[in-house]
Amino acid sequence: MRTLGLKLRMFLVIALLFSILFALLAGISYLLGYFQPWMFVIVALVIMGIQYFTGPYIVGWTMKVKYVTPQEEPRLHRIVDGLIWKRGIQKPKIGVSYVRVPNAFAFGRWKSDARVVVTKPLLEILDDGELEAVIGHELSHVIHRDMIVLTAISVIPLICYYIFLSFVWGGMGAGRDRNAGYAVLIGLVAFVMYFVTNLLVLWISRAREYYADAGSAEMTNQPYNLASGLYKLVLASKDLDEKALQEVEGVKAFFATDPTKATGEIRMLIEADLNRDGKLDAYEVKQFANQAKMRKFSAFAELFSTHPNPVKRIIKLAEMY
Repeated sequence: MRTLGLKLRMFLVIALLFSILFALLAGISYLLGYFQPWMFVIVALVIMGIQYFTGPYIVGWTMKVKYVTPQEEPRLHRIVDGLIWKRGIQKPKIGVSYVRVPNAFAFGRWKSDARVVVTKPLLEILDDGELEAVIGHELSHVIHRDMIVLTAISVIPLICYYIFLSFVWGGMGAGRDRNAGYAVLIGLVAFVMYFVTNLLVLWISRAREYYADAGSAEMTNQPYNLASGLYKLVLASKDLDEKALQEVEGVKAFFATDPTKATGEIRMLIEADLNRDGKLDAYEVKQFANQAKMRKFSAFAELFSTHPNPVKRIIKLAEMY
């Protein structure tokens, strides 16, 4: 029942995104004088199909992923094997990413094609309990199939943005005739649709993180380990240079945390680490969550974020034990 809410949200967002895209393409057809939106729809679906099937290869190449055997990474495989045994699921491909950002992510075209990847710095900073919790979070994305949905729908805002650029600049360079006016109008509407569809994709991206957190807590029965793991990821990411962050900009929506927000987030999270030992135990998580509940969080601040505020995630994790 817990995942029913996520599935319903994903269904509604997919339906809304495709409705917006179809309405935009139908409007373009009408204004240009030939009402054949299906031609544009087919082109859009082809673009989405190309991204869907090539996405895993692009992510793997961008993130410098090497798929590893149990002999190469025994600790990593041991933890994954223990978690998939608990849930009775097929083992995904296991990889290590050689980028400087400590994090983990799951991606793939379908459930049997799933890949769970951790970065090399992540393996160095997390203890076994924290690593198990973070991997449980990524396996939950696989179980929920939400990483497949995110891969498919993330191209829709890009299509809208491409239409905006094509028609606005094309219209501005075509003089002041009627068609030029229509082109600019289409471009402006496309930009609004780009803004709206991007907000919808970000909203579903944040929602899936909460469900994956809950899935990890359910698998490991130790939600404070995930809270500690999230804290360590933010703590280790706050001093990364701009070049390291730019390396992962295109795939950060798939990460367990957003490394580009670490500097701002650590100011609040550091309060949880009462003894300043660089990790969180069950008592610290509970105490911090009780105090953090009294704070007011701005919904607008999260509006353009791929991930929920980590403080809010820790509050929800603390409620699970």
